[in-house]
Amino acid sequence: MGVFAAISAALSWTIACFIWRSQTKFFSSIQINLIKNTLAAFLFSPVILTISSNTEIKAIAILSMSGFIGITLGDSFYITALRILGTRRTLTVEAFSPILANLFGAILIKEIAPLKVWIGASIITLSLTLIARENIENIPINTKEDDSLIKGFIFAFLSLICAVLAATLSRYVLKDSVISSLQSTEIRLVASIIFLIPVARINFSYLLNDITKRNQLKLVVATLLGTNLGIYLQQTVFKLLPIGLGWTLLSISPVISLFFASLEGEDIDTKSILTSLLALVGVAIALI
Repeated sequence: MGVFAAISAALSWTIACFIWRSQTKFFSSIQINLIKNTLAAFLFSPVILTISSNTEIKAIAILSMSGFIGITLGDSFYITALRILGTRRTLTVEAFSPILANLFGAILIKEIAPLKVWIGASIITLSLTLIARENIENIPINTKEDDSLIKGFIFAFLSLICAVLAATLSRYVLKDSVISSLQSTEIRLVASIIFLIPVARINFSYLLNDITKRNQLKLVVATLLGTNLGIYLQQTVFKLLPIGLGWTLLSISPVISLFFASLEGEDIDTKSILTSLLALVGVAIALI
């Protein structure tokens, strides 16, 4: 179940990233983050009623911190990177995430991954680095004003640090807690909204009247896939699997993103396909 959840989460998140990038023409990164989290939290709101009053305050506090770091900060950085770099390039900045997740797991929560996971994570890191470096000068970048490649990569790197740290905090709580994946998802979403509201200004009249029904539908679909389903599946992974192995499996997003690259004007060559297959080899080794 943990492996299935990881692969499904990677697929849903990749599709959502592709849709969210198209919405950066109408909203800022912080605004998109607040819109998607508010909608997702509303859809999952009945879950709040299932949270017992006996639930440890410490667990709720840690999950709330995870929501702030991973969703409020991490997703805002991530959507900004998407606007500048594109879906595939932003996803491939995550090349070092498997190694980072294994390190964070070992240092912060004492989860030492077996050698096969480290080998698999290293192979995935190598393959994703190769994907990120190839044909850099030929991939069109959608820049605006003073946006630059360096700025985009900085935002992508910050989002990576936030995501892995937030995942480690979630794993710390979920591995020994009675809190379910669904409950942890709602707690993290509500926490992210609380921190986003003071800084994100949304013109609801513009959202409801000036944005086409098609783009409104895209926001809803991306939220259902990337936030509701994506975060729920991600939390399921961190409840069932060690952080290192779980994140290693979640790191196949760049491979999935190849299917969307042509829609963003990127050319997929034989080298891209081979390096993506190398990533899958890394996943297989980690699972053996």
